[in-house]
Order: sequence, then C-alpha cells, then structure tokens
Amino acid sequence: MSELLVGTRLLFGSGRGNRVRFALMAIGGSIGVCCLAIVLTIPGILAAQDGRVAARQPVIPRNLSAAEGSALPLSLERSDPYGSRPLTRIFMARGTRQIQPPPGLKAVPARGEVFVSPRLHELLHAEPGLAQRLPGRETGLIGAEGLARPEELVAYVGMSRGDLPDGTPFSGFGEKWAPTATVEPSTLDILRFTMAGIVLLPLAVFLSVCARLSAAERARRLAALRLLGMSAKQVQRVNAVETVAAAGAGALLGLGEYWVLNRVMSRVGLPEFTWYSSDGALSSSTLLACLVGCPTLAWFVGRASARRAAVNPLAVRRTAIERRPSAWGFFPLVAGSGIVAGYCLAGATGHAPRDTGLSSLLVPSAVVLIGVGLVTTLPTTCRHIARRVARSTHSVALGLAMRRNEAEPGGALRVAAGLVVLVFAASLAQGVLIELAQVTKNTSPVQDYDMRYTQLTTAQRHSLEQLPGVRAHVVIMDSTLAGASETAWSPRVVLATCAQLRNIVSWVGECVDRQPLRLWDAKLAQDAPVAPGKKLLLQTGGGHRDVAISAPERTVRYREFDDALILGSQSILAPPSELPPQARPDSAMLKLISASDPDTVRKVLDGIGHVAPTIDVIPQGLNVTALQQIAVVKTLLALGMVLGAVIGVAAYVVAATDRAVERRPQVTALALLGARPRTLRAVQVTQVVLPLSVGLLLAVVLGKMAESSYLVTGGGTVFWDGTGLPLLVVGTLGVVAVAALGSLPLVGRRIDPELIRRD
Repeated sequence: MSELLVGTRLLFGSGRGNRVRFALMAIGGSIGVCCLAIVLTIPGILAAQDGRVAARQPVIPRNLSAAEGSALPLSLERSDPYGSRPLTRIFMARGTRQIQPPPGLKAVPARGEVFVSPRLHELLHAEPGLAQRLPGRETGLIGAEGLARPEELVAYVGMSRGDLPDGTPFSGFGEKWAPTATVEPSTLDILRFTMAGIVLLPLAVFLSVCARLSAAERARRLAALRLLGMSAKQVQRVNAVETVAAAGAGALLGLGEYWVLNRVMSRVGLPEFTWYSSDGALSSSTLLACLVGCPTLAWFVGRASARRAAVNPLAVRRTAIERRPSAWGFFPLVAGSGIVAGYCLAGATGHAPRDTGLSSLLVPSAVVLIGVGLVTTLPTTCRHIARRVARSTHSVALGLAMRRNEAEPGGALRVAAGLVVLVFAASLAQGVLIELAQVTKNTSPVQDYDMRYTQLTTAQRHSLEQLPGVRAHVVIMDSTLAGASETAWSPRVVLATCAQLRNIVSWVGECVDRQPLRLWDAKLAQDAPVAPGKKLLLQTGGGHRDVAISAPERTVRYREFDDALILGSQSILAPPSELPPQARPDSAMLKLISASDPDTVRKVLDGIGHVAPTIDVIPQGLNVTALQQIAVVKTLLALGMVLGAVIGVAAYVVAATDRAVERRPQVTALALLGARPRTLRAVQVTQVVLPLSVGLLLAVVLGKMAESSYLVTGGGTVFWDGTGLPLLVVGTLGVVAVAALGSLPLVGRRIDPELIRRD
C-alpha cells in the first residue's frame, strides 16, 4: 500500500512536466487501444451480418403432404450480379395458412407488391432499367433487421402460386446458419493472419513505446528511491503505478474514441463494406483485452524498464554505459527466416507445398518470429555498425552520432522499431492482395450466361436471343451413343450456325453450315474422339422422338478467347434445325454471349430479369458472391494498412520526440563545447537515419521472403512479386526521408545551461 501512495504522489506531485508526460502516455495508449478495438470487433460485425441473413432464411418443413404443401406459402430466391455485388430477389406466393412475415416486413408481400432495401430503392430511381428484374410495384422498404448491411441489395417480390412452379413451401423464417457467409472461414483466417501482422505487431511496439516515455528520467528517479532505502520490488511497484495508471486511462479514453468512431463511420461506411452501429458494439472479450490486456502489457514493459534502476541504481545515477545487448535477440529472427527461406526454396525448385495444416501453422509463426526478431536484433546490429563506422570516419558529426548509438543502442530501438515493423507488414499485406487479385482477375472479352432450356417458353427464348447487348446465342446439350451404356462418354452437341460460332470464339477456321462438324481447339485437352459414323442420340423431351445424328469426320478448327471456356473440347457442331421447335430437352442449356464490360453485363441481366424474372441465370466465371467477399476482405485489409501506418508513424513521432527531449542535456553540453547547430542537427539526423535504414533494409528483404512463402503456400500461380518491389522500395525511401526531416526541428537554437546544471 505504501508503494501505491508513493507512486500516486510522484504521479501528481512531481511537477508540470511529469503531468504532461502522463497525459502523453495516456493519449498515445488511447490511440493504440482504439486501433485494437477496431481489429477485435471486425469478426463480431461479420457474425452479426451473417446472423441477420440466417434469420431471414425460410424454414422448409420435411415430409409434407400435398394438402399441407398447398396451404403453405412458396418461396424462390435468385441472386444475380449487379456489378461486383449480388442482387438478391426473393419471390413469394401467399398460401391459405398464415405465417409470420420475414424480418424487416410487416406481412408477406401479396401478388404485385415489391419491398426493396433502401439502397436498392435509390438505385431503382437512378437506373430505371433495373426495375425489369422486379415484376410489380414498389410498396415499401425492408427494415434494418432484415438486411445484413445498409448497402445490401435485397427485394421481396409478391407473386401468384402459378408464377412459382419451382417455389418451395415454407413454414416460417429463421435458420441457424446463413447459406453463404459474408467472409468464408478460410478467407477469414487469412484476414486474421494479415491483421495480426499489419496491425497487432506494430500495435505492441507502439504501446511499449508509450509505456517507456521519458524512460531515462524515470529511471534516475527510481534509482534515487532505491538509494533512499526502498527494495527492488518496491521500486518496481512504484514505477508500475504510473505505467499502469497511464495505460488504464488510455484504455478508457481509447474505448471512448472507438465508440465515437463507430457511430460516425457506420453512417458513412467504407468502400464495399458497411455495417450498423450496433454490430460494432464492444463485446466482453474486447473490453477484457483492452481494459486488462493493455495495462498488463504496460506493467511488464514498466517492470523491464525499472529493473536496471532497481538492481544497480548507482549506474543509473552516474549514467553508466549500457550493457551489451544479449545475442539471444537473434533467435526469433533466425528461426523465422529459416522457415520462410525453406518455403521460398521449395517454390523455386518446383516443390511448392499447398495449403496444409502444417503450413497454416508455420507461416503465421514465421511472420510473428520475424516481426519480433526485427525489433530484438536492432540494438545489437546498430551498435555493431556504429562502432565500425565510428572507428573509420573522420567526420565530427558522423563520429558523434555513431558513438551515441554505440553507447545507447536502446534509443535506436525505440525510434526505429515502429516504422521497421510497418514496412515489414506492408510487404506481407501486398502478398495477400496479390493472391486476391489472382482470384478476381477477369481478362476474357466475353461473358456467357447459362439458363435451363426447359424453364423457358418459345416466346421467352426468342426474346432473350434479341436482347440488346447479346452478340450470339447457342444451345448446348448432352448426347448419348446409340447402343452404348449410359456411363459411356459421349461428346456435347452445340446447336449453332457458323456465324454464331464466330461471334463466341476468338477464331474459326473453314466452317460449313447445314452439316455436323467436329470442333477442335489445339489448346484444350483432347480425349479419344468418337469414331466417325457413330450414331449420337439427342433426347428432345416433351414426347418428341430422339434426334439421331452421325458423328462427323470433317473437323473445323477454332480457338477460344483467353481465360474463357465456352464450348469445351471435342464438341460436335450441329445445325439448329436438328432440334424440333417444340422440343424441351432436359439436358439442354441456352447460352447467351455478350461483351464482358460491366455496363453490358448489367444491361443483359436486366433484360433477362424482364423476360424471365424467376429463371436461374448462371453467369459463367462471374462468382458474384466470391467477388463481394474479396471486396470486403480488400476493404478490411486497406483499413488494416491504414491503422498500421497510423500506429507506425505515431510510434516514430512519440519515440523520436521523447528521445530528443532526453538528449537535451547532451546536446546542450556539446553546444557549450563549441559544436555548431548545423553539426548538432547532422548528428541528430544520423542517429535516427542509421538505425532506421538498417532496420528497413532487413524489413524489406525479410518481408519479401515472408510474402513469397505465403504466396507459395497459397496455391496461386504467382510466387515472386517483382512488380511490387519498386513501390515498396520507394515507400521505404520515403519513410527514411520523412524520419530525417522530422529529426531536424528537434535541436533548438537556444542554449539552456539549466539542462546540465545537475550534471
């Protein structure tokens, strides 16, 4: 209890400077706690969004009789792309049995009624063509409890029971799990791993820096208490009072900052990602991590910083030379570098291990070890380099700077650690963005849309074929070999003319209409072809006789567009007249082809929704759910990089300013001895730039190795990101330049002898 009282009196009764230092420690800690709260609440926001999607899912009862099924309402959900976002249309038909309405609505929509989300309501006014996908009149808006996020595009459309032949009877709403998560668990693991690297590592460094503000002055004060008769444990407890109090105040202030930020940003939103403010409410685990974890970290840091004053107070009071850093600091760096070097070697030799349980453990562990190792090895590395440079240089400024770094390597650690970890994390985040770009990259000039032939009437098919933006249409159906078993392989049949074929592929050789032809693309894998003359049967359905065509001998060569696979290998081109006009084959697909630019794709989908609102459209190669997930992940990664940059820069500013204040007595002594202000500024810049340059060089090299090891295990085609290296190097040089400019004003022109009076 006495230590608590002494620490409290020292905290509030040691003058204005001590109170200012305490305020700076609390403010700096609040920034870190706010960033920590943002990272920890992201999974809760995603879970809340998935929960609302699950709550609106229709409950499908099992073992229904025909009478029960006819009494229940019907539901049919369709999800179409609108740019890179899904447009969810939920068609409903009322039954004789009354049920609770879906979340966000007061009643199940009647025929012709359309309820839309607020964002879709805005789009319908901005783009009237979008209303073609929603047959009916807009009646109202969907409440927030029925939407995953404010920007979600959802519509409930009331239909008659006859309009929903494929509808499913349901008895209510609410399932345990959403059919598709906002971010898949595997992708969420990648996000957590990256957030840990680009935010939590710099955050730990930043909180440690804040906890060690004015470390030298506090160490001298603690050493005086130790010499007055306090035990080592009592001295550490006194120091912990100030450190923990500042961290606790910073934690409370940071949680308040997060509350305000959440309220503001939930209204504004981020690109491709919005949320309700209630989704970002602080959970008990987040409160525990912020209110207990951050003060605990500060207590450990304060205990470590007070150990020297408690064990050897005379050395602190007499400003003895610091002890040489331990070589054990190299262990994390060597261990982490060994792991990533092994993965890089495996990728270079063509033995890249794919995503396995071992890799999912080793790669994150290597990243953490390298991040810690970059911090722990910096004092030893800088001390060694400073000693060698000081022995060989003839420059007064460089010699003074190197001798100071040699005598005080811990100061270099505090100044450079935040920016070093930031550059390392930026390289790692770049690798994740490269992997995501491989998934979302779409370089094909054409887009094809598949629809079941049996779901369309003859009039609807003709209307779809004439839609604006559609450049060609074909019918693709399966065939069977006459007399062969059902499991025997047989080629697909493409019902199209030569003109249509030329509109859907990159190049077509000599083609003749009105006769079957064998399609051949040399780039595609070819199986054993069907022998010419073999009978191929096309099941036409609808009571019509099967159509028989002979496997042709003549071949027409063609070439698909890059990154497109529309026809496949070894198909048979047959005239459209082979299929009777009223035939409804179950295996046939109507394929529409258009250009792949977003405006054309949107126009074609609007037209399809107008002609056949409830049909299931499959835009091949356009997984809008995956695109939305990746857009969310990219936004959150960008948020993490911004937070990491804020934390890294704040750590540098705090540490550099604090170190300059601590160095004022030495600077004043040098000025009284005749050193010019230009020399003193050169000394200060060199003291900052040298350790920072060494750390950044290691961060760039090891960051690229960690990024490459991540890409090697990611299963993608890009292992080595050479294009991103110039940007990373330019950014690193910019960091060095900013740090150098930031060091210039820290040496004042006025000499204050009072600063060295006690020395």
